[in-house]
Amino acid sequence: MNRKRFIIIGILAMVVPLLVFTGCVTSPAGNGSPESVKVELVNQQQGIWVNGQGEVQAVPDVATVWLGVEAEDITVAAAQEKAAAAMNEVMTALKNSGIADKDISTEQFSIQRITRWDYDREEETVTGYRVSNMVTAKIREIDQAGPVIDAVALAGGDFIRVNNISFSIDDPKAYQEEARALAVADAKAKAENMASLAGVELGKVTYISESGGYYPVVYRDYVMEEASAPAATPIEPGELTISISVQIAYDILD
Repeated sequence: MNRKRFIIIGILAMVVPLLVFTGCVTSPAGNGSPESVKVELVNQQQGIWVNGQGEVQAVPDVATVWLGVEAEDITVAAAQEKAAAAMNEVMTALKNSGIADKDISTEQFSIQRITRWDYDREEETVTGYRVSNMVTAKIREIDQAGPVIDAVALAGGDFIRVNNISFSIDDPKAYQEEARALAVADAKAKAENMASLAGVELGKVTYISESGGYYPVVYRDYVMEEASAPAATPIEPGELTISISVQIAYDILD
């Protein structure tokens, strides 16, 4: 019974599209011969289709620093104790610099063996352990990025590690709206130019889509030269480009 049902459904699946297709044909000669069949298909690309691009330059207002401590010793306990003491000093420096608890998050904690190859025994031997504790700190007063790095470098001493720094925009909405307006204006100008060149009149918008709109995050490597260096650390955020693309379709008026 089920097999017969499947056969009937399969036949219907082949017949229905055929009926729909034949409903979309005309026979000018009226005799229905294959030579006289004319197919009328709807072109989804009717009208004038254009792409528009909008870009806005913005100065970052948030700096995010990847930093932490790394300690080594012959036992795990000793390495952990060194790392914990150094990290406590670093956390105190961050909070004293005005960094809120919500803007500090642990990114990585690891305990790794330190090994070397023993040629006499022809085997790998453990010589100690390395403890690493890394966090991200979001600095909302971007001009304080340099002083904050200096403070944690001094607090962490020889255990401090600063991997890199990134710059971003906390609320990019206003910049995205400006970029979107520029993109739509760019697309409209292109469509009007194309209509003028083709000798037709531009109609209403029939389709519009957007891509992009995500603000970039710029990462830069940071090299710690000397933890106790008295000179201030210079930090230059530069500018970010917020870009939005749109695709718009316009009718062509008769």
